[in-house]
Amino acid sequence: MSDYEATSAQAADAPIDESIDTAPTSPAPAGPVPAFQYAPGREALLEVDDVTLRFGGVVALDRVSFTLYKGEILGLIGPNGAGKTTCFNAMTGVYAPTSGRIRFQGAPLTGRKKYQITRLGIARTFQNIRLFPEMTALENTMVGTDARHRASVVSAMFRLPRHWQEERAGREKAMELLRFVGIDRRANEVARNLSYGEQRRLEIARALATEPTLLCLDEPAAGFTPTEKESLLKLIRDIRETGVTILLIEHDMRLVMGVTERIVVLEFGKKIAEGTPAEVRDDPKVIAAYLGVPTDAA
Repeated sequence: MSDYEATSAQAADAPIDESIDTAPTSPAPAGPVPAFQYAPGREALLEVDDVTLRFGGVVALDRVSFTLYKGEILGLIGPNGAGKTTCFNAMTGVYAPTSGRIRFQGAPLTGRKKYQITRLGIARTFQNIRLFPEMTALENTMVGTDARHRASVVSAMFRLPRHWQEERAGREKAMELLRFVGIDRRANEVARNLSYGEQRRLEIARALATEPTLLCLDEPAAGFTPTEKESLLKLIRDIRETGVTILLIEHDMRLVMGVTERIVVLEFGKKIAEGTPAEVRDDPKVIAAYLGVPTDAA
């Protein structure tokens, strides 16, 4: 059994709460006890330290700080325009912070190219799906495996043994990942012919193909039906069971409250709250940000 298939047999598709202000007092999702434990000495995987990002006179991120610990699922939430995707972009080399530091496993990310950040072990999906529409699902996933290949351009040009070995291994791994995300039957279909939900799963498979330590999911449930969201919740849990740490941007509060262990909340580029789902759900500043009510009235 492969590492990607050796997921917890006890993981449950738990019903999840629908809103911030009307949720019951105990938000813990049903199913197994989360593998992540809050304990002294826990290992920091990603550190966002006092990060500011400006575009001209617009402050997209304003001195944002938080730590993501190895083995957890952390939610990054906030209203539209809060700076969530901008934070992802700063982490993954799309933008360079104006000030502050971002460290991954103790190594600074600032100044690194996107492919270097991928090789360090950070992978992501996108709010707007970015696949190669004329390539098959299998070929799209194999693109992700290229991040770990070592064969040279010369080896590829002349079809040398190392190139063939890596290509064969990449194909096998890609099929394994398509099985893991549940779309292996569509392996030979071009990406544009897949359903919206299948394309979302394909993008996750391609990200996993880079062998990440940290997987950043940017609104993976956007456009999903309730049934598809429940299935996605289980997939996220299963990914974590393989040893991958997850940072999740998501607007669906039912999914966020059902799968995360901690949540960071942004509003207008500033962090306004951080804590467990129960603490965040009951925070007056969070309620005000989502519902538009004054903090003192929340």
